[in-house]
Amino acid sequence: MARTELRTDTSKFGRRRTSTAPPERRPLPLPVRLLAMVLAFATMVAFAAVLARLTLEPSPASEALTHNNLHPGRSLHAYLSRPELRDAVKQIGGNVLLGVPFGVLLPMLAPRTRGIVRVGVLTALVMLLVELVQGALITGRAFDIDDVILNTAGALLGYLLLGRRLGRAVHPRRRRRQQDVSGSKSGT
Repeated sequence: MARTELRTDTSKFGRRRTSTAPPERRPLPLPVRLLAMVLAFATMVAFAAVLARLTLEPSPASEALTHNNLHPGRSLHAYLSRPELRDAVKQIGGNVLLGVPFGVLLPMLAPRTRGIVRVGVLTALVMLLVELVQGALITGRAFDIDDVILNTAGALLGYLLLGRRLGRAVHPRRRRRQQDVSGSKSGT
């Protein structure tokens, strides 16, 4: 049974307030955490293979149709102005879904990547690199900044929905020793 500690503090106005400390959570056993990390690594490798296949495969038939986009929102507007809603959903939804695994798996693989800003920046950098390679080296592919934005949004969504919790379960934070009023460490 989790034990809550009752604390009484004095606010800056001299009033007493009472609060309860949140119950302590036990970390997952080490073998379970290691298994989760191995599975996350295997999933990330499989995802990288799928990402490479989807984004770095040449498409000579569409070479005449491709154009680079450096203006955020331009491709989104073009997708949404098409008469076929299905095409827009495929393009926008596909790019968002392509980023979700980053948001879920990065916090599980590396504890230093936890945090919404870190996940977003790392995903944006990886996807920017993919788009640069597409635009510079792959026939029938083009650089599109909107793809980077949508992929990053997907990673942030994945992080908020699942990645944050999984990252904390696999890599629990270390507890700091509580200090009393005098500043000395408890138990010493």
